[in-house]
Amino acid sequence: MKLPSKITSYSESVISKFLPILVVLQNNQTGVFALYEATVKHFNNIEEFIDTLDCLFALQRIKYDAEHEVLSYVV
Repeated sequence: MKLPSKITSYSESVISKFLPILVVLQNNQTGVFALYEATVKHFNNIEEFIDTLDCLFALQRIKYDAEHEVLSYVV
């Protein structure tokens, strides 16, 4: 996980990737793969995407509904 530092700029950090995911999830629930397809241009690779999801889960900004297999924004 990349956090902003002297070496890593904010735009390269995982924190800057929060917004694209939250914007998509704010409007509706979506599956993980559909979310990745909608935001792929903001990530260099799948690892960055997963790291960003991990951080958002840890911050309790998103949740996963296993029954419906969708992610949603937590208000």
